[in-house]
Amino acid sequence: MHTDLASHLHTPACNKLIEELKACHETHGFAKFIGICNDIDDKVVKCLKSERIARSAANRAKARERQAKIKEQLQQEQAH
Repeated sequence: MHTDLASHLHTPACNKLIEELKACHETHGFAKFIGICNDIDDKVVKCLKSERIARSAANRAKARERQAKIKEQLQQEQAH
């Protein structure tokens, strides 16, 4: 199962792969159940994972900045 595949949530590269997967599923009605689209699906999974890792790294960096600002504010308040 994938995360939400809405186009506004993903990069253009992943959106292209998602569209290929959807097209494969539409083209191969029954064959999709026996694995004909698995290669494209694997590429989609890898792309979504790389997006998630990048998003997590960015969130961690923002959190560190917020923590540093809060710590600095607390130190300034204690100094006064």
